Amino acid sequence: MEIIHLTHPHRPMNLPPTVTALGFFDGVHLGHQKVIETAVKKAADEHINSAVMTFFPHPKEVLRKNGGHPVRYLSPLEEKEKLIEKTGVDYLFIVEFTSRFSELSPQQFVDDYLIDLNVKHVVAGFDYSYGRLGKGTMETMPFHSRNLITQTTVEKVAGQEGKISSTSIREAMAKGEIDKVNSYLGRNYKIAGVVEHGEKRGRTIGFPTANVSTDAQKEIPAAGVYAVTFKVNGKAYSGVCNIGSKPTFHDETSKQTIEVHLLDTEKNLYDEKVEVVFLKRIRGEIKFDGAEALIAQINKDIAEARSFF
Repeated sequence: MEIIHLTHPHRPMNLPPTVTALGFFDGVHLGHQKVIETAVKKAADEHINSAVMTFFPHPKEVLRKNGGHPVRYLSPLEEKEKLIEKTGVDYLFIVEFTSRFSELSPQQFVDDYLIDLNVKHVVAGFDYSYGRLGKGTMETMPFHSRNLITQTTVEKVAGQEGKISSTSIREAMAKGEIDKVNSYLGRNYKIAGVVEHGEKRGRTIGFPTANVSTDAQKEIPAAGVYAVTFKVNGKAYSGVCNIGSKPTFHDETSKQTIEVHLLDTEKNLYDEKVEVVFLKRIRGEIKFDGAEALIAQINKDIAEARSFF
């Protein structure tokens, strides 16, 4: 897969004809996968190249007024690139979303980013929009492309509880519904990071943990305890992960930490690059009266994680 970064106004490019999937594709969930798979199949049928066009950063980061909460991604850019590469597309266009780019009319977007890039067929979800204020839709695409581009609209992909979308996945994540998150993604949610020095409190109560520092832009599951797979140096270990502010020992407004206790091994993991793969939520965050009550609960959590594995 060739990655092409575009900044408005982009330079002229001599590209082969493509079938291009359009979308932001945060998370590359089952709905996104359907759009991309449709583009790949159409390209094969037409004997031309397949492509995905996405955007970075998120429009909210550029367009929101007076700051606000930073945008967290289900798949930060580097992770999204890897997920899209697995779909087998030939090209990935990453368009830098700037305030100047956001002002493009639907007609300018189609002219500059589809026709000028030799896109012959577009594939997008039923709710895809383009151009200033999202005024361009799949219904207006034939007009704006002057029928130079054909199109396929992919209808919504639904899970057991409704439409699969990045928003619905974030809502499930905020509730700790990791089973739903994994179902909608079509894979287990994971975070990558580096093991750093923490308070070492777990070691003092008999449960040493790896303190994982992760990408600040990555969406983190709700506070609580999870059964996880912990991957380091090509090996996978079963573990119990706690996400939270450790309210038994700290004020509840304290910074959240991600700590993993490995079930069957003790290793010195400081400064190692690791992945934490979330499999099941065991419980929510609880404030205990003291260390003894916490230790008793940790033993229960470990027992439940062992039963799960």
